[in-house]
Amino acid sequence: MKRAALYGSASRPRKTAAPTAPPGPPRSKPPRAARLAGFARRHDKALVFVAGLALAGLAFLAREALRPPAPPALDQEAVDSAVLRTLKTHSLPAKAAEAAESVRESVVRVQSLPDGAVNAGHKNVEVGSGVVIVDDGTILTALHVVRGADRIVVTFYDGSESEAALLAARPDHDLAVIRAKKIPDDLPPATLGSSARLRPGDGVVAVGFPFGLGPSVSAGVVSGLDREFRSQDGRALLKGLIQFDAAVNPGSSGGPLVTFDGEVVGVVSAILNPASRTFLGIGFATTMEDAGSAVGMPPF
Repeated sequence: MKRAALYGSASRPRKTAAPTAPPGPPRSKPPRAARLAGFARRHDKALVFVAGLALAGLAFLAREALRPPAPPALDQEAVDSAVLRTLKTHSLPAKAAEAAESVRESVVRVQSLPDGAVNAGHKNVEVGSGVVIVDDGTILTALHVVRGADRIVVTFYDGSESEAALLAARPDHDLAVIRAKKIPDDLPPATLGSSARLRPGDGVVAVGFPFGLGPSVSAGVVSGLDREFRSQDGRALLKGLIQFDAAVNPGSSGGPLVTFDGEVVGVVSAILNPASRTFLGIGFATTMEDAGSAVGMPPF
């Protein structure tokens, strides 16, 4: 019988492993700056968005920090208290003064001189007033101031004088239109207004040269409308007049009657005083509507 082959106790020779290379030095991590740069390159759009939000937030916080605090809400009692305190500590300008100032540079003295007269001291000199209505030196005055004059001389606000020529006359309204031959630089015309808005009691001032003194200012109110007055010589019946109580006297004729709003609504034409030529409380002025028709101006 065949016997299986027996193996001896000697082991098989072992295969020898291939030699390995000696380990190298440990690999180092990239620097922190490089890692951040790489992160920024990978997420650049997101970082820009986040930075924009941060800047917007900082701008908002800065604006809010610089915003002045909101004023406290005022109730009616606080408003009333402030108004009363202002009235006690500040003087309000007089309306009459403001009205007079509005025409100060437009008011002129008008002298009616016979031949040979050289100054206002001449016994035959008629002194009146006028108001500039056009910046070329066109002036409204009362006809009785310049009627029969050989020479007309006007004196302006700056003291300069000029001879003037008579352009038109309206005896039915006691109005005359004259024009100065020489005028100051930047001569301002007065602001003209309508008498249609006047009511009895409205404040007015009369500006002129009473008795040659002036320019003088007197204040009062409109005391009546659409009045009539016959001149002392009986030659003219004036109609549609404004009646007022601001003091006027000889020399005031031809001067403007001015509302507290600074508008010329009339030309002083007469005083009601049969006994003398001094003022006793009632004056009359021709309306600017009638004055406008005298110089060819369109109606208001």
